[in-house]
Amino acid sequence: MSKKPQTIAQFFKQFPDDEACLNHLFEIRFGQGFECPSCERPSNWYRIKAERAYSCQWCGHHLHPTVGTPFEQTRTPLQLWFYAIFLFTTTRNGVAAKELQRQLGVTYKTAWRMAHLIREHMADVDGEAPIGGAGEIVEADETFIGGVHKRGKRGGDPAEGKTIVFGVMERGGEIVTKVVPNRLRCTIFPIVQDHVEAGTEVHTDEYRTYATLGNIGYQHKKVNHAAKEYASRDGVSVNGIEGFWSQLKRSINGTHIHVSGKHLWKYAKEAEYRFNRRDCSETMLSELLGTFGPLPERPD
Repeated sequence: MSKKPQTIAQFFKQFPDDEACLNHLFEIRFGQGFECPSCERPSNWYRIKAERAYSCQWCGHHLHPTVGTPFEQTRTPLQLWFYAIFLFTTTRNGVAAKELQRQLGVTYKTAWRMAHLIREHMADVDGEAPIGGAGEIVEADETFIGGVHKRGKRGGDPAEGKTIVFGVMERGGEIVTKVVPNRLRCTIFPIVQDHVEAGTEVHTDEYRTYATLGNIGYQHKKVNHAAKEYASRDGVSVNGIEGFWSQLKRSINGTHIHVSGKHLWKYAKEAEYRFNRRDCSETMLSELLGTFGPLPERPD
């Protein structure tokens, strides 16, 4: 039985102030006894009150727990950052910058920047490990988001004026999304090869790009939407990934109203991160507040 996500009261009990947030970052990234990068001795580290840093007991070298995190170059209190991440983990359809502005009491510009850095952090934490494999089924499909399509002289390309998002989803497993410039094989096939294990059974619709997937190491099966077939008798369908597209579009249309093509990949990755943790949503906050990239070197 899955645990319930943390409540607001529990959140503020764990992170009552900025000092608690900074100490959390120090403990998960370093901890007492961490070997000093300068003098190379295990050290007790002492808090430097004038800045977000800790000092080595031996040589005075400074450790900055926020370096290499979304909180590195910001004057916004750490507790507000942590609470913003908490809000992202307790909603199904995302958090609009306007909502962050109201909840945190910051400017819209600050809220917008925070939201985008949090989405980028979600994408980094989620990663892109290959999916599928022998005996597994992966659904591959694309969708169009944004813009207002107008049929023109070229026959009404459904992608005209819109941003294309391509995705591969293991049935019962994880999804990987990519914003792509077009639906050509030279664009789609490398993504499939990078993110889907060879030998996987791949289901698609009848779009011509997918016709030769079987030639690059996959067992390709297709469902014919043009003939109003949405699931074949032998279980071929892309209904799972189409459900994800519907959720992504509901999030954008209901929460954000409009998303530019330039930033769409972040919203897709946010939805991807949340989808991939649909069975363990209670772990998202601790994961996002406890998983960061490698520590960069920083001179004093």
